[in-house]
Amino acid sequence: MDTEKDAAQLYAERAKRVDDAIHLRQPDRIPILLVLGHLLADLAGITRQEMYENPEAGRKALENAALRFQPDMAMGTLGTPALSRALGDRSSKWPGYGLGPNDSHQYHEAEFMKAEDYDAFLADPADWAVRTYLPRVFGELEGLALLPPLGITLLGNYGIAQQLPLLAMPAIASSLQAIAKATQVQVEFVQQTMATVRRMEALGFPPAPFFAGGMAAAPFDFIGDTLRGMRGVFLDVHRCPDKLLAAEEKVIPIMLETALATCRTRNVPYAFIPLHRGSDGFMSLPVFERFYWPQLKRVMLALIDAGITPFVFWEGNWDQRLKYLAELPKGKTLGLFQQSDIFKVKEVLGDGMCIMGGMPVTMLMSSTPGEIRDYTRKLCEVAGKGGGFIMSADIGEMEGSKPELIDAWMEATREFGVY
Repeated sequence: MDTEKDAAQLYAERAKRVDDAIHLRQPDRIPILLVLGHLLADLAGITRQEMYENPEAGRKALENAALRFQPDMAMGTLGTPALSRALGDRSSKWPGYGLGPNDSHQYHEAEFMKAEDYDAFLADPADWAVRTYLPRVFGELEGLALLPPLGITLLGNYGIAQQLPLLAMPAIASSLQAIAKATQVQVEFVQQTMATVRRMEALGFPPAPFFAGGMAAAPFDFIGDTLRGMRGVFLDVHRCPDKLLAAEEKVIPIMLETALATCRTRNVPYAFIPLHRGSDGFMSLPVFERFYWPQLKRVMLALIDAGITPFVFWEGNWDQRLKYLAELPKGKTLGLFQQSDIFKVKEVLGDGMCIMGGMPVTMLMSSTPGEIRDYTRKLCEVAGKGGGFIMSADIGEMEGSKPELIDAWMEATREFGVY
């Protein structure tokens, strides 16, 4: 029994179990990942705003949940509203920042990049980002719009000497102060996160390594998520396809250099890639084959060639697109699947990709313990067959789940997931 082992032994066994699954080896039993999210606030009897504003309360809630449910890895929420608050973020809403104290974090999509901005973006994406994009997205950074073209710094001492006095302008100085404040709160958040990781390790729970490395995106999502918005990017597919494709090409090296540098700095060989627009129902296969898959595949292959394992959240339903995923090198990627048929995923990709997910959060909200037990047994016997499977909820947020149903799920996984 796990409860009869000390924390060091549990840590070693759990870490090996996860590593075996990632590398398509058959572990002693199916490993379990819980990304509890806002459920932690409910379990602790506090508001979600309180959980964000009191890191110690959130840490304690995570510890209590991990000790109760006994997964192999457990995580809380990702991110902090403190950064959005410091920058006057117009693109995100959090409990206590644009939302009520018990509401869920939301991304507020808008066309922060207009169709007429493509030429300036393509000519110099860094300059356009600093002087146009950031002032549009962050209220506290509006002063950056008054900066001269960033390329003037190429004049060296002459350019710097002439432009430095501009930084004293009240609007620009205020924006620079906001950046300094945002840096401080983000450093504090990272320190709090590391303290939580160390505390969980002391209790015998290894971190989920695939969340700790770099981050990338499908180039189509890069343009559609934070720049053009869903409406804008899908209009661009038809109205200015060549500019959209050129923009995708422009962001690929930027993403890759950033992701690889982060992986090297943190010494973590994983890059997280959440996907948003490429699933079944969002676009036709001809559009997918021209605007989405080739570019995403290039990003993933470049990461793999650099020794980095892409950890992809295949958000939505990818049942019609699994054959494309089968083109990826075997044993070189991890995939968390949301709405896809997990049994079909196992059939098509099970010999080449570590698969994560399986349990719908909706079942953890409204099923019976018996139904949870039966479905978990099927997951273990089919999706878990032969290894290469990590049991998890189908999305990285478990708010609304009933604790007694999570208990039934964990117990059934430990019973039926033994190899």
